[in-house]
Amino acid sequence: MFKSALFFLKSLFLIEILKGLYITFTYMFKKRATLDYPYEKGYLSTRFRGEHSLRRYDDGQERCIACKLCEAICPAGAITIEAGVDSKKMRRTSKYDIDMTKCIYCGYCQEACPVDAIVEGPNFEYAKESRLELFYDKQKLLGNGDRWEDALSHNIEANSRYK
Repeated sequence: MFKSALFFLKSLFLIEILKGLYITFTYMFKKRATLDYPYEKGYLSTRFRGEHSLRRYDDGQERCIACKLCEAICPAGAITIEAGVDSKKMRRTSKYDIDMTKCIYCGYCQEACPVDAIVEGPNFEYAKESRLELFYDKQKLLGNGDRWEDALSHNIEANSRYK
């Protein structure tokens, strides 16, 4: 008898609906959890693995010594390197290509590099119109490194204690 009377009162006064409306109105005045994406950027960890870059030394010389460790460790086979000798009789890459359509962003290439030449940077906005634009050559990778050098060096320094 008591349960049926309680059920009748709850349905008469629409208690459940009022509780739901109360919760809805409290969330209307709280800070929003979503971002207005193209105009607001979210936080990226220093360990984020985005677009690949080849770095240079402070004097402008490229870091890659053509050891081919990144090519050997890449599980997807996305990296192709050809070694050559530069004008100073130093071993350098004559060809460094990454097929971004094969890349799985595992970060092994960055871990294997002894001179921090190839790194995965903070850029995650690199959608392209065609597949051909996702084949990165040495000049494209060096350009990415020049563009993102400040962020790349900061991320490497922040993660150096974990190596």
